[in-house]
Order: sequence, then C-alpha cells, then structure tokens
Amino acid sequence: MKKAILMLIGTITLVLGVAGIFLPLLPTTPFLLVSLWCFVRSSEKMYTYIMTNERLAPYVSDIVSGRGIPQKTKVRAIGLIWLTIGSSVIFFVDKWPVRGFLLATALVVSIYIATRKTPDQTSTNGEQVRGKAGQNDRP
Repeated sequence: MKKAILMLIGTITLVLGVAGIFLPLLPTTPFLLVSLWCFVRSSEKMYTYIMTNERLAPYVSDIVSGRGIPQKTKVRAIGLIWLTIGSSVIFFVDKWPVRGFLLATALVVSIYIATRKTPDQTSTNGEQVRGKAGQNDRP
C-alpha cells in the first residue's frame, strides 16, 4: 500500500513538474525533487527515467548529486518568488497580517535559496561542467 501511495504522489508531482516547464508560475524543480523522493522509495525505473531524461535531469541533477543550485536557477527562483508574492501582496491581499506573512515567507525562502551551495560552472581546464547524476546520487 505504501509503495502504491508513493507511486501516485510521485506521478502527480512528475506531471506537475513537467507542466512547470511550460507554465512560468508553476515550479518545476520542487515537484521533480518530490517525484524523485517518492520514486527512489517505490520505483527504481521511474527514478532512473527522470535522472537520465535529457529534458528533466538538468533541473535536478546538480541538487541530487550534492553540487548545489546553479546560479541561473537561484536568480530565476528568487525573481519568481518576489514577482508572484509581490503581486499578490499589492493586488490581491488586503489584510496586513496576511501580507506580512507572505512577505516574511518570501524573505525566508529567498535567503534559503541564496545561501545554498552553487556548483562550479567551469572545470580547472576551462571546459563547461555538466551535471550528470550517477546511481548513488539519490535524494
């Protein structure tokens, strides 16, 4: 039963992650990370599929392997956080306690993302480094 629930959650979050590639306000990486977490406990085949897929692996390989979050991803994530929460606070939320909570959440998450390790973008010989996750690189 536990395996079936993990497969269901993993599949739902995989679909949401793929949708996030095309929908700018839907986050891709967090959904793919949840999928990987579920699949590593329920389906080695699905885990391997995500980690070897040429479209999906770049979103999660650096994080799963422990290298960190690429700088471009950090900037994009923090920018989208402030765009969505900022517009919510300005246009949609009229209660000051809720505004304060949203802004505090945005600040804490932004600090968390900004302080995560950033992988080196070039190797010692100047070649571009591409993240490749191996079998032992699991969440």
